[in-house]
Amino acid sequence: MPKHDFAVDPPVMNAAGSLGFSPDLHSPVDWSRLGAFVTNPVSLQPRTAARGSRFSTFPGGFLLHSGYPNLGLTNTLRRYSKHWNASPLPVIVNLLASSVEEVMRMARQLEPVEGVTGLEISLPNNATPELVQAFTRAALGELPVIVRLPVERSTELASGAINAGASAISLAPPRGAFRDQKGAWVQGRMYGPSVYPFSLRVVQELSQMGVPTIGAGGVTNLEQVNAMLAVGATAVQLDSIFWREAGYNIFP
Repeated sequence: MPKHDFAVDPPVMNAAGSLGFSPDLHSPVDWSRLGAFVTNPVSLQPRTAARGSRFSTFPGGFLLHSGYPNLGLTNTLRRYSKHWNASPLPVIVNLLASSVEEVMRMARQLEPVEGVTGLEISLPNNATPELVQAFTRAALGELPVIVRLPVERSTELASGAINAGASAISLAPPRGAFRDQKGAWVQGRMYGPSVYPFSLRVVQELSQMGVPTIGAGGVTNLEQVNAMLAVGATAVQLDSIFWREAGYNIFP
């Protein structure tokens, strides 16, 4: 099946997990500055929040371990499909699947939903090249497919996703770990300014490989957005900037 072209204008959007399941029109976000809205990850079955420590800071950022809680696809559609249809932005639904069959079921359910203009498929950190290609092919249909790869392994896996039919890849935050003040190990996804130099280098490498890439990771200002675009990103996703009190002022 041929891949769909993917482009957003302006070439900036939120990253999955940063702004909820639909645009909150009462929030301080200036939605006209974004070209698309990406939902929090949605799984086929409901998921509950992770237990234990979910948020831990370190110099230069923080670790987040949420467990990606959500209502499951059926209940998410009941609650948010009308909001997606009325959204001021094209909606891209991020899918968190555990099997090829789940990807296929979820993609087919979302294709007829008004307001949904694309799918973003999240891949686990231990994904094999074969799994990346299988998930990508299972998602192909009426909507453009973005494959969200672990940033640490994106240069290894990206070509397989594109060759399997993905319109673009996006970058999931790296994972990290450290001991807290009590000596306990803390693990989670890494966010914050310290992630940016690594993410920028990865975007540059992927661009040189000819891979359509949505850059992400540690972007906190317009200069960094422009730097990602300058090294070849087709668009840029923002994450932790939306959780800072002044974060909505990234655009002058």
